[in-house]
Amino acid sequence: MTQRVALVTGGTGGIGTEICKGLADAGYKVVASWLENVDDGPAWQAQMKEAGYECEIAQGDVSDYEKSGAMIKEAEEKAGPIDVLVNCAGITKDGFFHKMEPSAWQAVININLVSVFNVTHHVFAGMRERGYGRIVNISSVNGQKGQFGQTNYSAAKAGMHGFTMALAQEGARKGVTVNTVSPGYIATAMTEKMPEKVLQSMVDQVPVGRMGKPEEIARTVVFLADEQAGFITGADFSINGGLHMG
Repeated sequence: MTQRVALVTGGTGGIGTEICKGLADAGYKVVASWLENVDDGPAWQAQMKEAGYECEIAQGDVSDYEKSGAMIKEAEEKAGPIDVLVNCAGITKDGFFHKMEPSAWQAVININLVSVFNVTHHVFAGMRERGYGRIVNISSVNGQKGQFGQTNYSAAKAGMHGFTMALAQEGARKGVTVNTVSPGYIATAMTEKMPEKVLQSMVDQVPVGRMGKPEEIARTVVFLADEQAGFITGADFSINGGLHMG
């Protein structure tokens, strides 16, 4: 059986890295996207190799359509046609809406939402033609419930699931599923740098009494990427410890 190929945008980040590991452990040939002058793709690749993971990397700015196309081309040249796409790239630029600069709004919308079109558009036709595909969009609990100081981020993340539900209908009869995963508060290198009081206030809101782990997000992605998950499409999987239930 041919080895399936998975591309993870934002694959060098905290959650992205665990998704790459999870997919590699499940037998996928994994490619992680990275952004020059922001990430160090080669260093990440070397660290993964030391940990026993042979992952490919492809450089590109997912907020730019043409550069996303070039990144997909590099990924497919290295690994083959993309069978599984995980849209995980994202940023935050928080602030009160009445003080938010247009640049902060646009950057978050472009990297969190427009990127989903930019990358998916380059692989979706191929998935349809081959009669198989798995697309998983990493959204957020704040796209479900909203968050004070995050109008840009919440709007982008909510938009991701709207995209999921619509595209799921277009891919359904062609063997292409599209789903959303919405993490809550997840412990990553970024959150570990937060003040203890801030972290505790976040944990206090979570019914299970702790932060989530990146590998818990990865397990759900691997589940949705599986060939046997073909009857699951257009769904939004909440992984938030009970922080938001709907």
